[in-house]
Amino acid sequence: MEISEHIDALRREGGLLADAADRTDLAAPVPTCPDWRLRDLVLHTGQVHRWATAYLVHGHRAPLDADGAAAAWGPEPSDAALVDWFRAGHTALVEALAAAPADLDCWSFLPTPGPLAFWARRQAHETAVHRFDADAAAGEPGPPVATDLALDGIDELLCGLMSRGRARVRSEHPRTVLVRATDGPGSWRLTISQEPLSVRRLGDAGPADGGGPADLTLSGPARELYLLLWSRLPAERVDRSGDRSLLDLWRETAAVRWS
Repeated sequence: MEISEHIDALRREGGLLADAADRTDLAAPVPTCPDWRLRDLVLHTGQVHRWATAYLVHGHRAPLDADGAAAAWGPEPSDAALVDWFRAGHTALVEALAAAPADLDCWSFLPTPGPLAFWARRQAHETAVHRFDADAAAGEPGPPVATDLALDGIDELLCGLMSRGRARVRSEHPRTVLVRATDGPGSWRLTISQEPLSVRRLGDAGPADGGGPADLTLSGPARELYLLLWSRLPAERVDRSGDRSLLDLWRETAAVRWS
């Protein structure tokens, strides 16, 4: 996806998240994040948006410490002001991304063509996943994630976030998982071992060049795979063949760790 497409997705998903929060009691539980109420979700996502905006606007070249992050967040709003506070921070982030120069120089933490591409992509997916959480709290499914965004998000999760050394996806003996979208050009072969997750993009070819059968194959629409891999959907929503215990391993170890 292009940077402009990520910005458009961020604008759309953040607006949907705010709309879901507007029509729902902030004390409502978030079924997809069992430890959270809706107010926690909205506050968290709004703080992430302000944190990201600080890098774009001020060009920080190192990660903000706790005091720097707190300064970026600003005072915590009351429940009555929370959704408006979220909308303001979301708008500021979208505007900062749209105004940032192509050669923006600031801190980022995944391989991308550059920091601007990183922040547009990361915030689009951060917001899309949490928009699904907000809809879950509202008790309504909401519109599905666009296929192109879902395919891009699967790739970011597998080849970026889960392939970092700090990710905890490990297995004593090497095990393989094939993830195959049925509605777009996306297939990935994962090797889980004692080392960081190894991911091979198979592209349009699908399993034909995947190096033999996998221990587990997951296939389905990209939007379902996207949310499944983010542990937002039950396994029954996609087709599974092979060792289904690998899904349990994924759910137990694939949480994103920021520190």
